[in-house]
Amino acid sequence: MTASAARRVPRGAGREALCRALVRVVARDGLDGVTFRSVAREAGVTHGLASYHFGTRETMIHEGLAWAARNAIDDSRIAHDAERLDEFAADLPALIRDRPEEAIFQFRLAVEALRRPELLDDVLRSYDEYVEAVRQTLERFGLGGEVALARVVFAALDGLNLQQLMYDDEERAREALAMLRRLLEAFRR
Repeated sequence: MTASAARRVPRGAGREALCRALVRVVARDGLDGVTFRSVAREAGVTHGLASYHFGTRETMIHEGLAWAARNAIDDSRIAHDAERLDEFAADLPALIRDRPEEAIFQFRLAVEALRRPELLDDVLRSYDEYVEAVRQTLERFGLGGEVALARVVFAALDGLNLQQLMYDDEERAREALAMLRRLLEAFRR
Protein backbone atom coordinates (compact mmCIF):
# COMPACT_ATOMS: atom_id res chain seq x y z
CA MET A 1 0.00 0.00 0.00
CA THR A 2 1.29 3.44 -0.82
CA ALA A 3 1.51 6.21 1.72
CA SER A 4 -1.05 8.21 -0.24
CA ALA A 5 -3.57 5.33 -0.04
CA ALA A 6 -3.14 5.21 3.73
CA ARG A 7 -3.88 8.94 3.98
CA ARG A 8 -7.39 8.65 2.53
CA VAL A 9 -8.79 8.01 6.01
CA PRO A 10 -8.79 11.13 8.21
CA ARG A 11 -6.83 10.97 11.43
CA GLY A 12 -8.92 9.46 14.20
CA ALA A 13 -11.33 7.76 11.78
CA GLY A 14 -9.34 4.55 11.37
CA ARG A 15 -11.43 2.32 13.63
CA GLU A 16 -14.68 3.36 11.90
CA ALA A 17 -13.11 2.89 8.46
CA LEU A 18 -11.88 -0.55 9.48
CA CYS A 19 -15.33 -1.61 10.75
CA ARG A 20 -16.94 -0.44 7.50
CA ALA A 21 -14.26 -2.27 5.51
CA LEU A 22 -14.69 -5.44 7.57
CA VAL A 23 -18.40 -5.45 6.77
CA ARG A 24 -17.65 -5.19 3.04
CA VAL A 25 -14.99 -7.91 3.15
CA VAL A 26 -17.22 -10.38 5.01
CA ALA A 27 -20.23 -9.59 2.80
CA ARG A 28 -18.12 -10.19 -0.32
CA ASP A 29 -15.65 -12.91 0.76
CA GLY A 30 -17.07 -14.47 3.93
CA LEU A 31 -15.18 -14.86 7.19
CA ASP A 32 -12.43 -16.84 5.48
CA GLY A 33 -11.52 -13.68 3.56
CA VAL A 34 -10.89 -11.67 6.74
CA THR A 35 -7.30 -10.80 7.55
CA PHE A 36 -5.79 -7.58 8.86
CA ARG A 37 -4.32 -7.05 5.40
CA SER A 38 -7.59 -7.61 3.50
CA VAL A 39 -9.59 -5.32 5.80
CA ALA A 40 -6.87 -2.66 5.88
CA ARG A 41 -6.59 -2.73 2.07
CA GLU A 42 -10.37 -2.31 1.80
CA ALA A 43 -10.27 0.59 4.28
CA GLY A 44 -7.31 2.29 2.61
CA VAL A 45 -5.08 2.07 5.70
CA THR A 46 -2.01 0.10 6.67
CA HIS A 47 -2.47 -3.37 8.13
CA GLY A 48 -0.58 -2.14 11.20
CA LEU A 49 -3.50 0.18 11.97
CA ALA A 50 -5.89 -2.78 11.94
CA SER A 51 -3.61 -4.67 14.29
CA TYR A 52 -3.26 -1.60 16.52
CA HIS A 53 -7.02 -1.05 16.84
CA PHE A 54 -8.11 -4.65 17.31
CA GLY A 55 -5.15 -6.78 18.35
CA THR A 56 -6.60 -9.99 16.92
CA ARG A 57 -8.69 -10.96 13.91
CA GLU A 58 -11.35 -12.35 16.26
CA THR A 59 -11.58 -9.09 18.20
CA MET A 60 -11.99 -7.21 14.92
CA ILE A 61 -14.86 -9.50 13.90
CA HIS A 62 -16.57 -9.24 17.30
CA GLU A 63 -16.26 -5.44 17.37
CA GLY A 64 -17.42 -5.22 13.76
CA LEU A 65 -20.61 -7.08 14.64
CA ALA A 66 -21.33 -4.75 17.56
CA TRP A 67 -20.64 -1.75 15.31
CA ALA A 68 -22.95 -3.04 12.56
CA ALA A 69 -25.81 -3.74 14.98
CA ARG A 70 -25.52 -0.30 16.59
CA ASN A 71 -25.56 1.39 13.19
CA ALA A 72 -28.54 -0.60 11.98
CA ILE A 73 -30.54 0.16 15.13
CA ASP A 74 -29.69 3.86 14.91
CA ASP A 75 -30.38 4.18 11.18
CA SER A 76 -33.49 2.02 10.71
CA ARG A 77 -36.10 3.81 12.85
CA ILE A 78 -36.75 0.76 14.99
CA ALA A 79 -35.55 2.61 18.07
CA HIS A 80 -35.75 6.11 19.53
CA ASP A 81 -36.28 8.20 16.40
CA ALA A 82 -39.68 6.78 15.38
CA GLU A 83 -42.27 9.18 16.79
CA ARG A 84 -45.37 7.30 15.62
CA LEU A 85 -46.19 3.71 14.77
CA ASP A 86 -46.54 4.57 11.08
CA GLU A 87 -42.85 5.60 11.12
CA PHE A 88 -41.66 2.41 12.80
CA ALA A 89 -38.93 0.72 10.69
CA ALA A 90 -39.79 3.07 7.82
CA ASP A 91 -36.13 3.54 6.88
CA LEU A 92 -35.33 -0.17 6.86
CA PRO A 93 -35.94 -0.84 3.13
CA ALA A 94 -33.78 2.12 2.11
CA LEU A 95 -31.07 0.99 4.51
CA ILE A 96 -31.06 -2.49 2.96
CA ARG A 97 -31.06 -0.96 -0.53
CA ASP A 98 -28.24 1.50 0.19
CA ARG A 99 -26.09 -0.64 2.49
CA PRO A 100 -26.87 -4.29 1.74
CA GLU A 101 -23.40 -5.37 2.84
CA GLU A 102 -24.23 -4.50 6.46
CA ALA A 103 -27.20 -6.87 6.49
CA ILE A 104 -25.29 -9.55 4.58
CA PHE A 105 -22.46 -9.25 7.11
CA GLN A 106 -24.83 -9.79 10.03
CA PHE A 107 -26.63 -12.69 8.35
CA ARG A 108 -23.30 -14.35 7.51
CA LEU A 109 -22.13 -14.04 11.10
CA ALA A 110 -25.43 -15.41 12.42
CA VAL A 111 -25.13 -18.48 10.23
CA GLU A 112 -21.42 -18.88 11.03
CA ALA A 113 -22.21 -18.72 14.75
CA LEU A 114 -24.08 -22.00 14.39
CA ARG A 115 -20.79 -23.73 13.58
CA ARG A 116 -18.34 -21.40 15.31
CA PRO A 117 -19.32 -21.22 18.98
CA GLU A 118 -16.88 -18.37 19.62
CA LEU A 119 -19.23 -16.10 17.63
CA LEU A 120 -22.49 -17.19 19.22
CA ASP A 121 -22.46 -14.95 22.31
CA ASP A 122 -21.83 -11.84 20.23
CA VAL A 123 -24.49 -12.73 17.68
CA LEU A 124 -26.99 -13.44 20.45
CA ARG A 125 -26.05 -10.14 22.13
CA SER A 126 -26.68 -8.25 18.88
CA TYR A 127 -30.06 -9.98 18.47
CA ASP A 128 -30.92 -9.12 22.08
CA GLU A 129 -30.04 -5.47 21.37
CA TYR A 130 -32.38 -5.43 18.37
CA VAL A 131 -35.17 -7.04 20.39
CA GLU A 132 -34.69 -4.58 23.25
CA ALA A 133 -34.76 -1.60 20.86
CA VAL A 134 -38.00 -2.93 19.34
CA ARG A 135 -39.46 -3.65 22.81
CA GLN A 136 -38.79 -0.11 24.01
CA THR A 137 -40.33 1.36 20.88
CA LEU A 138 -43.42 -0.82 21.07
CA GLU A 139 -43.84 0.11 24.72
CA ARG A 140 -43.54 3.82 23.83
CA PHE A 141 -46.29 3.30 21.23
CA GLY A 142 -48.62 1.81 23.83
CA LEU A 143 -48.18 -1.81 22.76
CA GLY A 144 -46.88 -3.04 26.11
CA GLY A 145 -43.38 -4.02 27.03
CA GLU A 146 -43.56 -7.74 26.39
CA VAL A 147 -40.28 -9.24 25.21
CA ALA A 148 -42.15 -12.00 23.37
CA LEU A 149 -43.98 -9.47 21.18
CA ALA A 150 -40.71 -7.64 20.49
CA ARG A 151 -39.12 -10.95 19.44
CA VAL A 152 -41.97 -11.66 17.04
CA VAL A 153 -41.77 -8.18 15.54
CA PHE A 154 -37.98 -8.33 15.24
CA ALA A 155 -38.20 -11.78 13.64
CA ALA A 156 -40.56 -10.29 11.05
CA LEU A 157 -38.17 -7.38 10.41
CA ASP A 158 -35.19 -9.71 10.18
CA GLY A 159 -37.01 -11.98 7.75
CA LEU A 160 -38.15 -9.04 5.64
CA ASN A 161 -34.55 -7.82 5.44
CA LEU A 162 -33.43 -11.21 4.18
CA GLN A 163 -36.28 -11.32 1.67
CA GLN A 164 -35.44 -7.84 0.39
CA LEU A 165 -31.85 -8.94 -0.15
CA MET A 166 -32.96 -12.07 -2.01
CA TYR A 167 -35.74 -10.55 -4.10
CA ASP A 168 -34.03 -7.17 -4.50
CA ASP A 169 -37.46 -5.57 -4.22
CA GLU A 170 -37.72 -2.53 -1.97
CA GLU A 171 -41.39 -1.95 -2.72
CA ARG A 172 -42.28 -5.48 -1.65
CA ALA A 173 -40.49 -4.83 1.66
CA ARG A 174 -42.31 -1.51 2.13
CA GLU A 175 -45.69 -3.20 1.55
CA ALA A 176 -44.87 -5.92 4.08
CA LEU A 177 -43.73 -3.34 6.65
CA ALA A 178 -46.97 -1.40 6.14
CA MET A 179 -48.88 -4.62 6.84
CA LEU A 180 -46.79 -5.26 9.97
CA ARG A 181 -47.61 -1.76 11.22
CA ARG A 182 -51.35 -2.34 10.53
CA LEU A 183 -51.18 -5.59 12.50
CA LEU A 184 -49.49 -3.77 15.38
CA GLU A 185 -52.13 -1.04 15.24
CA ALA A 186 -54.88 -3.69 15.42
CA PHE A 187 -53.07 -5.34 18.34
CA ARG A 188 -52.92 -1.98 20.14
CA ARG A 189 -56.72 -1.61 19.85
